[in-house]
Amino acid sequence: MKRLLTILILLVPLLTLHAGHQQDAIQKVKYKKGPAFIYRVTLTDKQGTPYSLEHPWRYLSRRSIERRKRQELPLDSTDLPVSSRYLRQIEKTTVSIIGQSRWQNSVLVRTKDTTVVSHLCQLPFVKACKLVWQAPDSITPLTKQKYHEHFEEHDSVTGEIYGTAADQIRSVMGHRLHDIGMRGEGMMIAVIDGGFRHIDRIPAFQRIDIRGWRDFVNPETPTLFYDTDHGTRVLSAMAINEPYYYIGTAPRAAYWVLRSEDQQTEQEVEEDYWTMAAEFADSVGCDLINSSLGYNEYDNPQTSYQQWQLDGRTSFVSRSAAMLAAKGIILVNSAGNSGMGPWKKIGVPADADHILTVGAVNDMPSHRIAPFSSVGPSQDGRVKPDVVAMGAPARLVNGRGVIMSDMGTSFAAPIVCGLVACLWQALPYKKAEDIMELIRQTSNNHEHPDNIYGYGMPNFWRAYMIGKVKTEL
Repeated sequence: MKRLLTILILLVPLLTLHAGHQQDAIQKVKYKKGPAFIYRVTLTDKQGTPYSLEHPWRYLSRRSIERRKRQELPLDSTDLPVSSRYLRQIEKTTVSIIGQSRWQNSVLVRTKDTTVVSHLCQLPFVKACKLVWQAPDSITPLTKQKYHEHFEEHDSVTGEIYGTAADQIRSVMGHRLHDIGMRGEGMMIAVIDGGFRHIDRIPAFQRIDIRGWRDFVNPETPTLFYDTDHGTRVLSAMAINEPYYYIGTAPRAAYWVLRSEDQQTEQEVEEDYWTMAAEFADSVGCDLINSSLGYNEYDNPQTSYQQWQLDGRTSFVSRSAAMLAAKGIILVNSAGNSGMGPWKKIGVPADADHILTVGAVNDMPSHRIAPFSSVGPSQDGRVKPDVVAMGAPARLVNGRGVIMSDMGTSFAAPIVCGLVACLWQALPYKKAEDIMELIRQTSNNHEHPDNIYGYGMPNFWRAYMIGKVKTEL
């Protein structure tokens, strides 16, 4: 039996994993929009912006400003929007502006004529231009799928309020936080992912406090509720609240669902989309971000990363991720599922500093590391992953409205993220950095962290008790 279980654990990830980049096995069709290119234009400064640090309410929500004040975090020049004067001059070059990053002071432009880019790059306020997307020859068409409005009766667990999600919550002592009323109420979580199939139709998802959604991918999908259900599964691990069937780790939190993952191609522009989504999450006042996404290999091999670049500073997306804690936001990011492949290591932005990177362990009492879980360290020697949680398998609700098991660090991350929200609800005056360090230092491998388990499995009850004592001193 043990041998059979080992074989299954080794085989299933090969069939089901890719941290949000799965595609249905459907014949591709020709890309009908014709040749097109997207460039990242990095600017030298923000001169001419009509905004100032003295009036942040003009570009940040009240909730975002209050989050920073509560943590005594100052605003800085990265918070200011991109110069509108520069944007007007860029538009005169006949390119279309499709996005921008205030944190990295960059602009995304789309064009069908690459000759105009040379003129654009000569503008005095332009620091660099980089091709980050090229139209593919063919794409996978979207397909509609049926869904269930109700869970199957046999999915209920008599006498277990958490239903099938019990083990993954209890293994990290999350139920103890729930017992004292800490279920994420008052916290706001952004879920950055690739698609959220049927969360607008399945009743269990309609009962979630979803504040809104945005699609940052260009061109936009007809609806992010038709695309992949990877985000649906991730969201379910935190937000579903169906007693005796399934309860997530933060069922009373509020959520934003944000699409940054292009399901049709794998190109560097997704790092820009991710950054735009993270900045949006900041602007509306989110406290946490769950990102079950990661990158290392792109369609164009010349743009793929090398392991020596995993220093948390080289990639565009990791630089963005590392800024979040200074804005008062905790990012929980999956480590990646490359442990059984030639890459083996974490990707980006999992290599970023000042975040929680989450690996996956199995659901047996030993909680051994899942073979597919990506390992560290970062190139500059930091321990990665930070912590681990159940992900081999995790229990989830998919886009067909069915409770099921799935493998991946993608699903270990939201188990942790939801409980981080609950812990922060209980310790509201802690800074983002303090909460993350408290979780690391109360995990079960904190005395000898390594680059497989990191600091180990969190103990959220212990983190709360120690954090409470330190707060009262």
